[in-house]
Amino acid sequence: MRIRWYGQSAFRLEGEKSVVIDPFGDFSERMASRGITWEYAPVEMQSADLLLITHEHADHNAAERVEAEATIRSTAGTFESPVGEVVGVASEHDGEAGTKRGPNTIFRFALDGLRICHLGDFGQPALRPEQREAIGAVDVLFVPAGGGPTIGGAPAAALVRELAPRLVVPMHYRTEAIGFLEPADEFLAALGMRTETLAGSELATEELLDGDSVVAMLAPPR
Repeated sequence: MRIRWYGQSAFRLEGEKSVVIDPFGDFSERMASRGITWEYAPVEMQSADLLLITHEHADHNAAERVEAEATIRSTAGTFESPVGEVVGVASEHDGEAGTKRGPNTIFRFALDGLRICHLGDFGQPALRPEQREAIGAVDVLFVPAGGGPTIGGAPAAALVRELAPRLVVPMHYRTEAIGFLEPADEFLAALGMRTETLAGSELATEELLDGDSVVAMLAPPR
């Protein structure tokens, strides 16, 4: 399976089927007007078997950029999809029961025999027991690491240790292309896991899933 990072929390997973998660459009002018750096290119127009949107913030929900056979949009539940069963786990975008930034959906599904979990903009201090049970076992975990509107640092590292994935893909953190989050450094230091820093914004899972658990730091796309 190949994973491509578009920046922020947007990914394309390509295997026997294709899944796009949290695409965004053009934010450069809007962010510049607020004094915020945003230099990620808009997610390209594309097709996919499945589109997943974790929550309805504009840097995550550009559904119009993906022509998908099926879309599951910011909704918790258990769904049949072109890739098989998808479980959406209700969570919050903040540590105040969603009263500050609203709801967030954690998605878990399987692709090419790997158990995938994308945490979206998870902002709770920790998983509740029923959320942990609903997520189940994880092979590949996409985790926000930049703090601010989501978890970061020590809480994100603790969540990774709890879920014990084989491959960790940090997302939603400060890079040269985006200026309103924290870097992933604190998260990586707190986690203390083997880290592979990649030269590009894509990876093939079989190249990294050959030993102990690993963090894959994809290069920010520009």
